[in-house]
Amino acid sequence: MIARSHDSPVQVRLQKILSGAGVASRRAAERLMAEGRVTVNGETVRELGTRADPGRDDIRVDGRAIRRETRRLYFVLNKPRGYVTTRSDPEGRPTVLDLVPRLHDYVYPVGRLDYDSEGLLILTNDGELAAALTHPSHEVAREYHARVRGIPDPRTISHLARGVVLDGRKTAPAEVSLVTSGVGQNADQALLSITLHEGRTRQVRRMCEAVGHPVVRLRRVRLGPLRARDLKPGMCRELTSREVAELRKAAGPDRRSAPDSRLSAVSSSRPSPASRTPEARHRRKSRA
Repeated sequence: MIARSHDSPVQVRLQKILSGAGVASRRAAERLMAEGRVTVNGETVRELGTRADPGRDDIRVDGRAIRRETRRLYFVLNKPRGYVTTRSDPEGRPTVLDLVPRLHDYVYPVGRLDYDSEGLLILTNDGELAAALTHPSHEVAREYHARVRGIPDPRTISHLARGVVLDGRKTAPAEVSLVTSGVGQNADQALLSITLHEGRTRQVRRMCEAVGHPVVRLRRVRLGPLRARDLKPGMCRELTSREVAELRKAAGPDRRSAPDSRLSAVSSSRPSPASRTPEARHRRKSRA
């Protein structure tokens, strides 16, 4: 049994404390606990239901005491290809943290982008916001531009939008449109805009593969209301207070019980005005 402070009126789940202190998201904090890396008053804690008093108990991760108060940091990064979305990599590959200014504060990526994927990625030490943005019940929209082999016809685009079966389960309705066709060195590729409201592993790549149009290049261009048109690949900046507020609003109430007012599909062979000349927009991030 953990020796806690006497007469402590504040007992909070340990993973919530770690998240609030900017150590990691709640899910990542649970992994830290399961790995035996968290102690409370000198005792290793592995049980996920464990509670502690963040104002009195000595809570440590890897032997280092967590901070009682920490400044909330929010960055947006235009991730280039060739970086892993993690704080460290056992294979020694460069990580997205290598692209963020050196900080004394701990930040971590929200969700994932594959090693070969690029685009908008948020990094923060706000565990509550990170959890809300990535939890499937909140259905925060993620828009990708996928350059694929071949030219998908309207029937194929409609199929993608309605959903394809992955691992025995159909994907949720998506918004899919043909941005432009005839791209690539041999003009035999197309650029699709795909907006998801769920986040399965490598979902966009697997969906396109399932309909016979493998992804050649994949870029996330929007997360909720946030875009990063002002950032060149490899560059990052802090989010404004307005952008943070908009993200909080987008990651608001659980939408599973709300009526679905989204259009399940948008398919067109004509580029939308907001998406024309996307290849010229190379400057412009759940998992792809």
